Amino acid sequence: MKGINKAQYEYALRRVEELLPLVTDETPATDSKAIELTLMSDVVIEYEKEHYPIEKPTVAELIKDSLKEKKMTQKELSENVGISPSRISEYVSGKALPPLNVAGKICRILNIQPAVMLGI
Repeated sequence: MKGINKAQYEYALRRVEELLPLVTDETPATDSKAIELTLMSDVVIEYEKEHYPIEKPTVAELIKDSLKEKKMTQKELSENVGISPSRISEYVSGKALPPLNVAGKICRILNIQPAVMLGI
């Protein structure tokens, strides 16, 4: 589905909105409305992947956001991890990346999925 233009995307988006109330869990997969909904959804997804990509957060953003969410200070994190506050500051500012063993501790303390921290 390469080369989807904005007009096609907008049409597909309108059709998805029109078809969603008409297709239920009980609608057979072979129903023409269900098939069209699947096709139009694929067009929308393809266009949005190309034109509105969601960027993965950086390690610094992950740590910063998680600290805020947990209402934890960098100093508290450094004490829990067992490293200096200045090292945590370097990670939060993006000046340095934590080594894997430290990243693992940060993930456990801040409840960050390791795969997310690794950018997977």
